Amino acid sequence: MKIPPGFIIDQLKREQEKQQREQVANCILFRGLPEQQRTTLAGRARIRTFAKGEIIFRMGDSGDCLMAVLAGRVRISVASPEGREMVLAILGPDEILGEITVLDGKERTADATALDACTLAILDRREVLSFLERDPSAWLRVVELLCARLRNTDQHIAEITLLDVPARVANTLLRLIMQGEPASRQVKISQSALGQLVGATRESVNKCLAEWLRSGIVQVQSSLITVANRAALERLAQPD
Repeated sequence: MKIPPGFIIDQLKREQEKQQREQVANCILFRGLPEQQRTTLAGRARIRTFAKGEIIFRMGDSGDCLMAVLAGRVRISVASPEGREMVLAILGPDEILGEITVLDGKERTADATALDACTLAILDRREVLSFLERDPSAWLRVVELLCARLRNTDQHIAEITLLDVPARVANTLLRLIMQGEPASRQVKISQSALGQLVGATRESVNKCLAEWLRSGIVQVQSSLITVANRAALERLAQPD
């Protein structure tokens, strides 16, 4: 019997949606919760895709939803009145964005932009708050998430204030590697974006990478940076 093409497409869509719901249930905010609660929350999430470079939200927008990254990466940044941008974080799969404004109901504190083509799961604020009200034990997970973000921000500020550009670039590359696959040595990021993340000019970042390329520490191909000598990069990240 010949299977209609539409049936196969519907099956693939259902399987994709199932996988996405499972990702939502296993994102960092909901890990450790009973399976039934995670499944319920995941079932209420809306799935949305964003093209590379598309604005997800802007600083000052209303915070009416929480988002979980299912695929791709999201750049969190702030811009000065003169248009100078500083990247605060790059979030990958299973990470959360928009948690602060969902909790306090105020405006977004930064811009969020799709660094790659992204798929996000979106939970309305009322769903998140209702969930937390029903299960107060989940607040511990929220506190852990907020503390982790605060620690990362403190580290970021300390590096920009106290370290020179090479050490900042080395630390950032090591963190980005850890966000990827366990055995990965590659970071997909432009030198401009890397400069925004470490608070330096593209030219300064290019100079660092060119020196490390000659020393065999990294390999650079367009927007793909491969760490060839991690031990040497770790030494650069901790200057004397």
